[in-house]
Amino acid sequence: MKHSLPVCALLGLAAATIAMPVAARADGPILLMSMTELKANSGGHFVTKASINGSDILALVDTGATTVALSYEDAEEAGLRPASLDFDVPVSTANGLTKAARVKIDRIEVDGISVDDVEAMVLPEGALDGTLLGMTFLGRLSSFKVEEGILYLRD
Repeated sequence: MKHSLPVCALLGLAAATIAMPVAARADGPILLMSMTELKANSGGHFVTKASINGSDILALVDTGATTVALSYEDAEEAGLRPASLDFDVPVSTANGLTKAARVKIDRIEVDGISVDDVEAMVLPEGALDGTLLGMTFLGRLSSFKVEEGILYLRD
């Protein structure tokens, strides 16, 4: 029995979804893979709106960051209750040494690309301006690459 694969491509938009079979059986489940493209801003950085636990938060995608790091304020917005966290993990930031709190984010989504149960850090108030999407998010994708000023993400 021959199977056809539906392919949805939206020209001019940053995201495409491709349906691919998981099993060769006619009754096998279908796994939907998503892919998106983020264009670098004028400074060469990849800034995007990320849904973190359902809250839209502006984030810098940082392939050089070991972990997802949230500012205290963004952590509040995402419902992580930073006032109740233990800031006991020493971290080095561009502003020097500080202590962060470990958290687990239920879901991070960027343009249809989603990852569940993401390890992250929350930094104390004033220690970080914004949120970084680092390798604890990127490393869970099936692939990511930067080519000619475009970051490609695939879950």
